[in-house]
Amino acid sequence: MLLKEKVAIITGAASGFGKETSKLFADEGAKVIGVDYNEEGQEVIDEINDNGGEAVFVQGDVSKAEDVKKFVDEAINTYGRIDILFNNAGIYIPGKVDEIDIDNWKRVLDVNLDGVFLGCKYAVTHMKENSDGGVIINTGSAAGLMGFPDAVSYAASKGAVVSLTKALAVDHADDNIRVNCICPGTGETEMTREVLEDEQLREMFLQPIPLNEFGQPDDIANAALFLASDLSSYITGVALPVDGGWTMS
Repeated sequence: MLLKEKVAIITGAASGFGKETSKLFADEGAKVIGVDYNEEGQEVIDEINDNGGEAVFVQGDVSKAEDVKKFVDEAINTYGRIDILFNNAGIYIPGKVDEIDIDNWKRVLDVNLDGVFLGCKYAVTHMKENSDGGVIINTGSAAGLMGFPDAVSYAASKGAVVSLTKALAVDHADDNIRVNCICPGTGETEMTREVLEDEQLREMFLQPIPLNEFGQPDDIANAALFLASDLSSYITGVALPVDGGWTMS
């Protein structure tokens, strides 16, 4: 088991990348604290426990400091330490700069950027107490690495996550805390289901992907497992595209 006895916080655990990663980490021996705004996250945690894993669910909004403190405290109170933080929760609201509502702009940044900042802020203090440090993984996006149409708030937030990841990696290398970022391309998840049901849009998003297929939640979960485990012990500050070659093309 690659994560035996590790304690992992995973946000956005109710669906998509977070759901698949929560189950995979538990299968690899981690004790999982699954966090989500939606109470459906409890179903994922129940499934893990029913299958012999160990997990707890905390309902919370990652953009609110008090909620982030709550799930970090839950990890410490329940398991006594934090080894892995996967800041995965995120939202997408389309719109060009002259179209998007200011409140929607702020909400995307609150969740996608502030949520990562807050998770790191409160978890790092505890990771620094570990003799073997810890691992932070942030979910960025291909939209944070390249021009992305009709998604100004999302692209801005994910570009900032990439830069934040690199800054954190430098700041906390001496604490033996590795910080990396996964940058998914277009994946088939709950977030994209409605868009990809439109055949014209589906073809538009598929066309620039050299591998000619959309990513699946387990593609991101496998990348997260690699970055969370000792298999990547000499890797920090990386923004890893998991996008079928999209950002290369």
